[in-house]
Amino acid sequence: MTTAAERAALASISLEEPWSLIERFTTLRREHPRDVRTAADEIVGRLRRLGVPVEVHEPEIFLSLPGKASVRVGSKTYRAKPLAMSRSVPEGLTAPLVFCPTEFDPNTDQVIGGPRGVDTVDVRGKIVVAEGFGMSSMALHFDRRGALGLIAVNPGKNAHWGICSTIWGSPDLRDLPRKPTLVVVSVNSPDGQALMQLAKDGCEVSLFAELEEGWYASPVPVVTIPGTDEPDQFVLLHGHYDSWDFGIGDNAVGDATMLEVARVLWQHRSALKRSVRIAWWPGHSTGRYAGSTWFADHFAIDLYEHCIAQVNCDSPGCRWATEYIDVAWMSEAESFAQAVIKEVTGKAARGERPYQAGDYSFNNIGISSYFMLLSTMSPEDRASKGYYTVGGCGANIAWHTEEDLIEIADRNILVTDMKIYLLAIMAAANATIAPFDFQRTVDEFGATLAKYQTAAGTVYGFDRTRSALADLRLALQQFGAFAGTLASLPVGDLRVRRANHAIRRLARLLVPVNYTTGANFFHDPAEQVPPLPDLAPALEIPKISPDQRGFYRTHLTRGENRLVAALRDARATLSDAMA
Repeated sequence: MTTAAERAALASISLEEPWSLIERFTTLRREHPRDVRTAADEIVGRLRRLGVPVEVHEPEIFLSLPGKASVRVGSKTYRAKPLAMSRSVPEGLTAPLVFCPTEFDPNTDQVIGGPRGVDTVDVRGKIVVAEGFGMSSMALHFDRRGALGLIAVNPGKNAHWGICSTIWGSPDLRDLPRKPTLVVVSVNSPDGQALMQLAKDGCEVSLFAELEEGWYASPVPVVTIPGTDEPDQFVLLHGHYDSWDFGIGDNAVGDATMLEVARVLWQHRSALKRSVRIAWWPGHSTGRYAGSTWFADHFAIDLYEHCIAQVNCDSPGCRWATEYIDVAWMSEAESFAQAVIKEVTGKAARGERPYQAGDYSFNNIGISSYFMLLSTMSPEDRASKGYYTVGGCGANIAWHTEEDLIEIADRNILVTDMKIYLLAIMAAANATIAPFDFQRTVDEFGATLAKYQTAAGTVYGFDRTRSALADLRLALQQFGAFAGTLASLPVGDLRVRRANHAIRRLARLLVPVNYTTGANFFHDPAEQVPPLPDLAPALEIPKISPDQRGFYRTHLTRGENRLVAALRDARATLSDAMA
């Protein structure tokens, strides 16, 4: 149930300021850094006019800015869009065109993680035409196989802009070897079908792609609304303000939502027990989350020690997006997020494991997270419109195209989604005990482990992990009962602070082992990460030869060591909090 303070804040939601920002952004393309700076000035100016203090950071981030592109076969020219981080070839690249079948399914989410081409086609020294979005894993797959170029055939009438690098944020020295070396462009479905037929006929093709890349100063506006009781602890709300073209559904509506949440929370700041930070990121589109990654890098220790949760705001309030299904949340946040959505909308929400996408730049720090995209169309509505799956805009296929204009935004749905975000932030900041249930996380781990054990059979046994999970499950049950005795105490009470520190510590331990494979404070590639990724190779065991088993046992032993250590440390953390 909402508190009186929360109900008062929700009643303060208005469309006046947010819709005005959306209307301004319909006149401002936000791809190039100069236009992004104008957009930042617009956000900052409005915040200051509303009396909301805002700090503006000026990082330099690595960006790739697409320009013109085309595909030429003989006298015929096809319109194309170069993907950010593609190799630039304004002078043109000519090579044989080859069609490579993929497992692309327009009705499943393959924007980031796939598809990949079959390995039987020789693509070395050739330009590949293949169905898919051309982003991340798909481009990397063909790059590693020696292709010179990739023409990604998108499923609709419009080709989609995007980025073809798996590097998360500005590259470090570990990332640079993964920087794409091939040319990647997108074409629409009719042109792609024609090119696939030309490839089967053995034609040669010329690719032209113009891109500018380098380090660009890019503003990061951040609002901090201090809490009254425990101001050093904070909830982070964030989203990107750069876009492809005018980008109203992705992400002017999110920028407007954060502006209104900032206004309302500042107006009701005396009712906030802990702090809220609200940040607008550049470099999401042309830098693969470079803005949020910069923030995660440069405020890492503050985030590590004090961040309660991170909440991403991308594409709320879009037309026809009346359902709350496939909402991103980590297991520990599921009950809380569902309750917030139910309170505001009366609807039951369904969630999913967060993708390695959407400015989730904080997994390697270990921060509990919820929301990325929020409202969406029903499957029935999408099917009736003949829509395929995209990565935003409430499932409108205007996503990442020149048709993402003001008609994609819906006033009524936007108000509803703004209320969800406001309540999801305010309730987390005000909860006496942080509203995250790590018993659900342990249950998720158990289900994942059972799947991996079935695949591993007798080749490897996860007994140590099962034992550690059982011990942690018992400790969490005891901690839950203990935390229940603290609910009536003030937020600043030492026992409450210790309990909340333990909950944050659980996130720091359990989020990385479930969402990352790299070191803390570095960033995993923009590829989908399986649950408990260090143990995921167990799924391959039924297909390996006997002489490979030793390598898999070695890998799984090391992965289990990492996981068991985290589980045991988590149990010790709970014991210390209850001492």
